[in-house]
Amino acid sequence: MSLDATTKKKISTRLKRLEGQVAGLRRMMEEDKACVDVLLQISAAQGALGKVGQILLGHHMSHCVSEAFEYGDGEKREQYIEELLDVFERYGSGKRG
Repeated sequence: MSLDATTKKKISTRLKRLEGQVAGLRRMMEEDKACVDVLLQISAAQGALGKVGQILLGHHMSHCVSEAFEYGDGEKREQYIEELLDVFERYGSGKRG
């Protein structure tokens, strides 16, 4: 994977924020915070992680997949299609078939 500097910075910033959210979750558990407060923080962390996934998926589609379709052979294109279908299935349902 070769990410451009802008994409790396976006992902790094979001992951650092996510690390803080996870540390906050651990503190909340240690301090016996209200369940609803913890659940809201979990939801925020899941959203942050989902956004990282969206950024990375967008990069993959606009660079890796695009290059495979422009320069790759039929087998390479088919491989990328299968990979994308697998990713969409995982993101869409949370399961793998």
